[in-house]
Amino acid sequence: MKSLLFGERRLPTPPAGDPAFAPLEDTRMYWPVQRARLSKTVRESAQSLGVPVELGLLSLWKHALPGATWVEHIGLPRRAVELTLGDKLVLHVNPNDLVRATHWQGWAHKHRPNSSAFIWDGEWDLRRGDLRTSSRIRFIQDIDAHRDDLTQSAAFDKYMARLKAGKPWSSHQQGILLDSEARILTFLRVYLSFMDDMVVRGFDSTRGKDMLGVAVTREGRLLKINRGLHRLAMAQHVGLPSVPVMVKAVHREWWERVTQDVPEKVALHRLRRSCQCCVPEREPGPMDPAL
Repeated sequence: MKSLLFGERRLPTPPAGDPAFAPLEDTRMYWPVQRARLSKTVRESAQSLGVPVELGLLSLWKHALPGATWVEHIGLPRRAVELTLGDKLVLHVNPNDLVRATHWQGWAHKHRPNSSAFIWDGEWDLRRGDLRTSSRIRFIQDIDAHRDDLTQSAAFDKYMARLKAGKPWSSHQQGILLDSEARILTFLRVYLSFMDDMVVRGFDSTRGKDMLGVAVTREGRLLKINRGLHRLAMAQHVGLPSVPVMVKAVHREWWERVTQDVPEKVALHRLRRSCQCCVPEREPGPMDPAL
C-alpha cells in the first residue's frame, strides 16, 4: 500500500471486491474505487426507489386492473417478477450445454431490449455468440495449461505488455492494479485458486455479484446473458455436471405462446412451469455476426 500526504489511506471496499484479491488492492486506486462506489450507490438507490412502483405495476397487471395491458406491453417490470417468483426462476443446467450467448457487440443500442423489462421484443435471440471460443474460456484454458509456470501463458504476456507500455491493467470495480510482474502472477494464481476450489466444492452461486443469468428465446431455449462468464468458463473447463442459472428475461413470442388463453394471475404460474422445460441453445443464429 502507498502512503499519501496525510498518512496511510485505506482503500474503501471495492464494489466487486473479493477477499481473494485483497493482496492486489492498491491505494492508488482510491479515487477510481470511490467513483465506482458512488455510481453503484446511486444506481442501487434509484432501483430501491423504483421497486415499490414496479411491484405495484405487476400487481395491477396480475389483477387485470385498468392499465394491465399497457404493463404487459412494456414488458412487465423485471425486478418485480424476480422478487415475486424468486428461486422459481432458477434452473439447473449442464454448463457444457450452455454454449450460446446474446451477442451485443457492434449492435446498435436501439435494437437491444430494455434490461428493466422481463419480456423482450426484437431479434436479440437470433444473434448469438459461441462461448466455446470466447476470450474467457481461452483465458481459463491458458492459465490451467501453464499453471506450473504462468510466465509462459498468453495471459501473462498480455498483462506484461501493458505494464511495459506504461499502461498497467487495473480494475476500479475490484480496486486492483497490476503494476509489477509479481502482482500479475498473483492475479493469475487467484483465478487458478477459484478453479481449484470449484473442482473440490462445486459451483458457488454466491461468489459473484449476481447469479448466472439466461434469457429464453422465441423457441424456448436458453441463451447466456452478460455477467458471470468467467465462472461459467471455469465450470465448463473443469467439467461440472450442473450449475444454477436464473431466467432474467423471455422473448415475447415465447411468452405469448405459453401464457395464451390464461388469465394474468395464472400466467406467472404457467411461465414458471414452462421454464423448467427449457434447454440451452446450441446452434448458431441466422443473424450471427460474421467471423
